[in-house]
Amino acid sequence: MQLFIDTNILLSFYALNQEDLAELSKLTDAIDKQHITLLFTDQIIDEFNRNREQRIDGAIKSFRNQTFNPQFPQLCEDYPEIELLRESLKQYERSHAALVARIAIDIKAKTLKADRIVQSLFRLGKRLTPNSTVLDRARFRMGIGNPPGKNNSLGDAINWECLLDEIPAGEDLYFITGDKDYCSALSDDEFSDFLLTEWERKKQTKIHFYKRLSSFCKEQFPEIALASVRDKEFLIRDLVNSHSIAATQAAIAKLSYYSEFTAAQVNTIVAAAISNRQVVWSIEDELVRNFLSSVVATNKQYLDPASLTAIEGLLGES
Repeated sequence: MQLFIDTNILLSFYALNQEDLAELSKLTDAIDKQHITLLFTDQIIDEFNRNREQRIDGAIKSFRNQTFNPQFPQLCEDYPEIELLRESLKQYERSHAALVARIAIDIKAKTLKADRIVQSLFRLGKRLTPNSTVLDRARFRMGIGNPPGKNNSLGDAINWECLLDEIPAGEDLYFITGDKDYCSALSDDEFSDFLLTEWERKKQTKIHFYKRLSSFCKEQFPEIALASVRDKEFLIRDLVNSHSIAATQAAIAKLSYYSEFTAAQVNTIVAAAISNRQVVWSIEDELVRNFLSSVVATNKQYLDPASLTAIEGLLGES
């Protein structure tokens, strides 16, 4: 099996809970033992390292800046419990500061559990370094407007040309990405027809496309169960299929407990906000607006220009 995992999927590991990360470690074992060729380009590794701190900051920012400063009425001073409560608050502040400091050390040392899994995958994978011919083909591809890629960005074109150059004819490619640049214009659930046709013509093989790592694991490694990813998927599906304002508010209330979403999930949420009338009609609700604004603000890099313009217009942020 030839396997390609895009940067946006790797960065999504920082949104997984500890149980899911433990499950995901099984993937490294499977790759190591089942003769799977995991392919990484220099571009993937560089892009991951460029965006790692920003992704982690998005996951931890609200907790790091969290404050708890309750005000006590004067009448509370007559009760001995008030001192116990104040001491508990001080202990909370000390513990919070200590935890934030410890996390900061692990972030700097790159020893978070997600870091260890990504580094294991990088070690197990085959690194593809583009030569001058591959770079020239990527520049030509971008210059004439062929996918993948957007906004004059060369990265996706380099990845694609590296894969075309490296993978032997006759071997299928398993491709995991939440990047819409690889998707069909007709359906985000389908691979780009242009790229698929090019691949089949040059390689005489198929591409097995997955928007989410959970979908790949479910089909190829059913023993790997990513529970938090599954739960988010169910809630996002509820939002997409919402048939009332109340159902929209209920779905978003539950989704608001999550601060991190994959590229595919972000695009699905935004598409629902743009196309589902129930979500549109709920936009004045404070919880709905705040949730969508937060998702857009922290994930603009995953949205195509048309979707970004549409959602910002809907939110009045354009």
